[in-house]
Amino acid sequence: MNIQELLVNGDSDLVIHHVLGEWATKNTKIFPYLHCVQDLIKRFTNIEFKHVPRVQNDFADVVATLSSMIQHLDKNFIDPFPIGIRKQPAYCAHVEEEFDGNPWFHNMKEYLEKG
Repeated sequence: MNIQELLVNGDSDLVIHHVLGEWATKNTKIFPYLHCVQDLIKRFTNIEFKHVPRVQNDFADVVATLSSMIQHLDKNFIDPFPIGIRKQPAYCAHVEEEFDGNPWFHNMKEYLEKG
């Protein structure tokens, strides 16, 4: 994709400090992941890691929840879905909808499964 600059937002302060080399780890299970990330860092001209506390990161919780609801044939790949950022918040109270008997996440789940 030829991306040169990257901002990585993470909710684990511990992992971010490990990746930046500021803290050492004794847990040998994460060494392969740490080395992989350090190799990936070399591909960018500028990369920044930022800690976002979990309580301030509702968006990550929503995406994680949606992902956990879907059974994937290929456990290592999920089709990307576009996410737009709006200038104003959208409020559900302004949306006229007819109840179809499905849970609130039905359309998102169907989109993720079928496209």
